[in-house]
Parts: sequence; C-alpha cells; structure tokens
Amino acid sequence: MSTAAVNGRFMYFAFGSNLLKERLQLANPTAIFFTTGRLKDYKLNFGLWEKHAHSTWHGGVATIESHPGAEVWGVIWTLSNENLGSLDNQEGVSQGKYSPLEVSVETDKGLIRCRTYQMNNFHACPPSPQYKQVVCLGAEQNGLPVEYLKSLEAIQTNNYNGPTILDQIRTVMK
Repeated sequence: MSTAAVNGRFMYFAFGSNLLKERLQLANPTAIFFTTGRLKDYKLNFGLWEKHAHSTWHGGVATIESHPGAEVWGVIWTLSNENLGSLDNQEGVSQGKYSPLEVSVETDKGLIRCRTYQMNNFHACPPSPQYKQVVCLGAEQNGLPVEYLKSLEAIQTNNYNGPTILDQIRTVMK
C-alpha cells in the first residue's frame, strides 16, 4: 500500500505530539486512528531546526533519526488529502523545519507505507514538560507498548513552566 490516495485519504505515521488525537485534530480534523506500529532502524530524538529557534512548545520537539537496531513506536492516522497542506504547515515544511519522508511501518496489519516528517538542521534540545506530557498522553491514549511508554516518561525536560499550546489542547480534551 502506498501513501498515494486511497479513497482520497493518505496514511500518516505520528511519533511526537501528533500521537494525541486532540493535538492532531486542532489543524487536521479529518484524522482517523488506523493502527499503531513501529518504525525499525530509527530512533526518537528531541531538538530544534535552528540553535535559537522560537518554538510554540518552548523546547525541543520530536524527530526521527536513522539508527540501525533502534525502533520508534507511533500511530498511523488516515487523513483526507485536503489535510495534506494543513499537516505540512503544522510541520513547518515550507519554512524548511521538517521534510516529508515516506517510511514503511510494521503493524499487525502488515507493512504500511506512510508519510512522516524528519527535522532539518537538527540541534539537540530537551523538550518542555508540556510537550513531553502531550507525547506521553498520546502514547497512552493509543495503547503503545508499556515499555516504550516508560522510555518516553524517562525523557529529561527543560523544566519550562509557562503557557504552551497544551493549554489550547486541554480545552478540547474531554
């Protein structure tokens, strides 16, 4: 299966804040949970696309890096093709923050080709506690493996405690 349109929808592999349905649906209302899966030979990392970038999350955000033997768990969402632009915008593609990438994700439904995003000009930087919380909430919400959830919960943060986009997400969470 390719990421090409199937009934006007595409597959997207989320591994960061977009694990959380309410976060993803802020800008991409057509997102529907498809399944969870793992991306082999990649590892999760947190950082910024410029050393001193202003981030809506006040800290590093998630990216994936090629790393033989490692794995990143995430959620595969199907989105309407009309949300391709809003998803690219959210990931800062036109500003050069992230580049779209096509990956094969292992799932209980077989290998699935998905669109995902990888940060450009990566500079390691710890995430804010709020960003980490959204990633962990999304991992929990979608039943990612307990061991993987524990590894996410162990991530060190930058201890930022001001307002973030999490405040906006909380208003739409039930």
